[in-house]
Amino acid sequence: MRRIYFDHNATTPVEPRVLQAMLPFFSEDFGNASSIHTFGQKTRGAVERARKSVAELIGARAGEITFTSGGTESDNLAIFGVVAAAPESRKHVITTQIEHSAVLSTCQALEKQGVEVTYLPVSREGLLDPDDVRRALRPETVLITVMHANNELGTIQPLEEIGRIAAEADVWFHTDAVQSAGKHPIHVDELRVDLLSISAHKLYGPKGVGAIYIRQGTRIQPLLFGGHHERDRRPGTENVAGNVGLGKAAEIARAELPELTKHLAAMRDRLEAGILAEVPHARVNGARAPRTPNTSNITIPYLEGEALVIALDLKGVACSTGAACSSGAVAPSHVLTAIGLPPEEARASLRFSLGRANAPEDIELALSVIPGAVARLRELSPLYPKTVAVK
Repeated sequence: MRRIYFDHNATTPVEPRVLQAMLPFFSEDFGNASSIHTFGQKTRGAVERARKSVAELIGARAGEITFTSGGTESDNLAIFGVVAAAPESRKHVITTQIEHSAVLSTCQALEKQGVEVTYLPVSREGLLDPDDVRRALRPETVLITVMHANNELGTIQPLEEIGRIAAEADVWFHTDAVQSAGKHPIHVDELRVDLLSISAHKLYGPKGVGAIYIRQGTRIQPLLFGGHHERDRRPGTENVAGNVGLGKAAEIARAELPELTKHLAAMRDRLEAGILAEVPHARVNGARAPRTPNTSNITIPYLEGEALVIALDLKGVACSTGAACSSGAVAPSHVLTAIGLPPEEARASLRFSLGRANAPEDIELALSVIPGAVARLRELSPLYPKTVAVK
């Protein structure tokens, strides 16, 4: 059976060019990048070249990039680090209700430490109103953290305007750009962010490595303590192969972004049009908002989304009901309920996230099996009123 992978927001395959760049650092170029001898200096050079490539992807300077273990660590370092470095009089954080769990769980942990957190609502399209950010500001606000692109909807937040608000209020501004890096243009000065999180495995790099952009002058405390690696921001022996992989992935993403964006958007639009035409009552969430070109979240009422994911997987089509880190959760998606979907509709929603290896024929094959799978599940569902079976 031919299998199609439409879950690239969960993870992506390592691009062959990325793997080739990494391979020498598992064997012949094995030196510790903090050693001063030739073996170490060779790997140090590779790490610094990778740092420069990551910086160039987002319009930053190499010295503003710190390598981490991934997006979750980067988010934790940004949020905990900025709050820990702030005076006691400034212990208020602003975020949104639709952030990734790496941000929400960190904010909830801060609340247990006495830090106040404001969770702002979003519109039906999944967009934050910058005026809500302005109204939420207090004299004690130290940080605003708003994701760039949502992992379930693909909606892109108006970071430029939020960044201006943060700068005017002298408040640090962080964004989780894990789902936008490599899919949407990013320039840290245009967005006016002070901190930005990236994960390698979302842009065809290896798992277990990421980076955080920290604007020069940003006051931040480290999470971990040990050696003086990464400019005293993240101790531990450098993951040379992983860092090189992220650097190569960033280099490829920067070079191929315009072509990839066009390729993904065309396939996503065809997938959505085909589902809306062939599946009664289906609708696209966030369709009227700016979105990443690869992501489509579709509500298909009168069935359980997890059942449809399994049915499609049996037909060779891999997709998801939402964030991979929430797989198996009993509660409906917090993102979909935040945009106003009732729990039963949130549970009836699927996320299709396309990738660079997908081709138009993949879309057509998926469209040949999705309507039938939906119809079979609806026939078995007591939720589906037979009087609405015809569109």
